[in-house]
Amino acid sequence: MLQPMMDPLRRLQTPEVGDDGLINDSDRLWVAVDGMGGDHSPGEILEGSLQAIDRLPLRIRFVGETNRIMEAAETSGLTEPLNNAINAGHLELIPSGPSVEMHEEATVVRRKRDASINVAMDLVKRGDALAIYSAGNSGAVMASAIFRLGRLAGIDRPAIGALFPTKDPGQPVLVLDVGANMDCKPAYMHQFALLGNIYCRDVLQVDRPRVGLLNIGEEECKGNELALRTHELLREETRLHFAGNCEGRDVLSGEFDVVVCDGFTGNVLLKFLESVGSVLLGVLRAELPRGRRGKVGSAFLRSNLKRIKKRLDHAEHGGALLLGVNGICVIGHGSSKALSVVSALRLAHSAASHGVMDDLAELSKPAPVKS
Repeated sequence: MLQPMMDPLRRLQTPEVGDDGLINDSDRLWVAVDGMGGDHSPGEILEGSLQAIDRLPLRIRFVGETNRIMEAAETSGLTEPLNNAINAGHLELIPSGPSVEMHEEATVVRRKRDASINVAMDLVKRGDALAIYSAGNSGAVMASAIFRLGRLAGIDRPAIGALFPTKDPGQPVLVLDVGANMDCKPAYMHQFALLGNIYCRDVLQVDRPRVGLLNIGEEECKGNELALRTHELLREETRLHFAGNCEGRDVLSGEFDVVVCDGFTGNVLLKFLESVGSVLLGVLRAELPRGRRGKVGSAFLRSNLKRIKKRLDHAEHGGALLLGVNGICVIGHGSSKALSVVSALRLAHSAASHGVMDDLAELSKPAPVKS
């Protein structure tokens, strides 16, 4: 029986290996990795990929500029583990052309046809990989996914969904959209709810996800025109359990499994959450007593404070899902390092191994009429 997804950081401490400590090669799934995406590519992306191969039932097609990859491997001391992974058939280097830089416009993917992100997307499109991970330019990743993979039938706009921590370490909440669509229509928000419901049910293994609409109040009459019209659509939707409006203070309460919002609001919420861990850590440090007592107290608290910061830091959860395209796509934080890469690849593996795409394809069918 499939188990619910644990907190990503807790799961990193428990590699998914068999009783004998080994991963059966027949269980390994192919995942495409954009090796040139992110501020610390290709070195940190490669290191995280190699760690993921040791911890997860994955094979990786690592796409990038071969010379830069080999130079980074040598500089980081990864040449031997890279060669071992290649010889074992667990990693393939797939050459690409000039990459999309972090500062470039998203539409550059049309001109740089052999950029690493496009080559990686094509691997998924051809069925040579079940999922793709990239920590590169998020706009370019989304554009490439739409151009190369296409939208799912019945979906007008893909959404970026991010897992936020809640009071329960084993029960994250999926928030979408967190940045793909700055201006939304009620129909888009309705579709986001359907996408999030299926992902939460299939991958997070929540039997009946509680879907909430981010709003300024619990009452049906609260909110702007977008919120009011979206509320009406979700209230009438038979394919999900709409739990009503979700105020900002309730997002992390554990009372909702999916929270729907427009991309502008969601991105503000995401960036705010990213800052909370560091601010909380700083406040606690400032409030500790000075002198010897403070040093003793700090020593006892330090490890606990670091764990708290990691639970609140979205970057530690590895990445966000681009839902609504015809393939599994995980977008990593631009500053991702090896640990975040492992966590993101775990997310990609979870989605790929649960058959979520089959259920998402069902959204193109007409919804049952509410009696």
